[in-house]
Amino acid sequence: MSSKDPREILAQAPMGTFQIIAVGMCVLLNALDGFDVLSISFAAPGIANEWGVDRAALGIVLSMELIGMAIGSVVIGSIADVIGRRPTILSCLIVMAVGMGLAATANGVEILSAYRFATGLGIGGVLAATNAMVAEYANVKRKSLAVTTMAAGYPIGAIVGGTIASMLLAHYDWRSVFIFGAVMTTVFIPLIWYFLPESIEFLAQKRVPGALEKINSTLKRMGHETVAELPPVKEAPKKIGVGRLFGPDLARTTAILTFAYFAHIMTFYFYLKWIPKIVVDLGFEPSLAGSVLVWANVGGASGAILLGLLAMKFGIRGLVIGAMLFGGVMVTLFGQAPADLAKLSMIACVAGFFTNAAIVGLYAIFAHAFPTEVRAGGTGFVIGVGRGGAALGPIIAGFLFKSGYGLEIVAVIMAAGSICAALALVLLGNPRKSAAQAA
Repeated sequence: MSSKDPREILAQAPMGTFQIIAVGMCVLLNALDGFDVLSISFAAPGIANEWGVDRAALGIVLSMELIGMAIGSVVIGSIADVIGRRPTILSCLIVMAVGMGLAATANGVEILSAYRFATGLGIGGVLAATNAMVAEYANVKRKSLAVTTMAAGYPIGAIVGGTIASMLLAHYDWRSVFIFGAVMTTVFIPLIWYFLPESIEFLAQKRVPGALEKINSTLKRMGHETVAELPPVKEAPKKIGVGRLFGPDLARTTAILTFAYFAHIMTFYFYLKWIPKIVVDLGFEPSLAGSVLVWANVGGASGAILLGLLAMKFGIRGLVIGAMLFGGVMVTLFGQAPADLAKLSMIACVAGFFTNAAIVGLYAIFAHAFPTEVRAGGTGFVIGVGRGGAALGPIIAGFLFKSGYGLEIVAVIMAAGSICAALALVLLGNPRKSAAQAA
């Protein structure tokens, strides 16, 4: 047995196979979230046609799980810092599976909105907990790459799930999309139970009953040496939760990251949520409209992976600022595109590349900017409050459309969120330095 701190073993040693598998499970979880969030977008044209829903009402339906995600990220993200990442993720998966299954039975806007809200609660909790889990299981050398790869799972899930959804919609109605999502979410529960052990950093910090045995069991599964005793616990801060996030050492970082995420995610979700309906309104079939959204996510996955690789050599903040600026420009161009499926798909792909790269980069910044004891809570708070922007994006666009504004003007207005977010990050400074000061 070693006298080393188990957290240092994970941080400094090469990543073992099971350690890589644990990070991989978080990537797959984010892929699942990516499909579950966008399932309503694939289903939206069919819902609008069957129920006669206008654009303003549809915008609200499109945003309901985003509102749930906002609350789930803040509330459940903080709970994950108390009860653990693993039980939080498992509980949220159950909520998601039930919510997706019930959505397929909905017969009206109100009940569908309630089911989507419940699904969003689970997705928000999973996002906060998995982001913390990846940061705590990756070593120092691969942390940025691991976090950005985890975030890349989101568009990959939308690509794979969206391709399947387009095939389903060619033969069945919109309910089949939710049934598929419920089945896939249920499949993940036993996989996470076996392949994703509790975070060693969490166990070492919280000292739950049997913490040393659990830590050594996980270290052994990951191919590392075991430890003889638990490491010393850092003195607990006087403030915890949201109070800690707005203490003198973290307040500025929390405020800037929350605003930046809020503004950019508003642009991001306007774009992703409305693509299928916009393309259908241009005269294309729902299955073809879904393919444009798939191409947007192909670009998103590519941007996420490239940014993760670039982050190993360049400063993450500068990369994110650049991605936000180019993303805003491309969303604007999408609003000016002609009714040509190939051109729409190409612009959607490039816009997805930059907008999702910025989202992925923000997750990496979160992991560096918040210390261990508030990492899930801090990430959850920023994502949760920021999801207000995600919810507002589709709603604002829906009311702008209903008020008579054309796609060209709506796209310009909604793209402004990414530009504002880039300007905010200019004020942030070095996130690594912020993390060191906060620790």
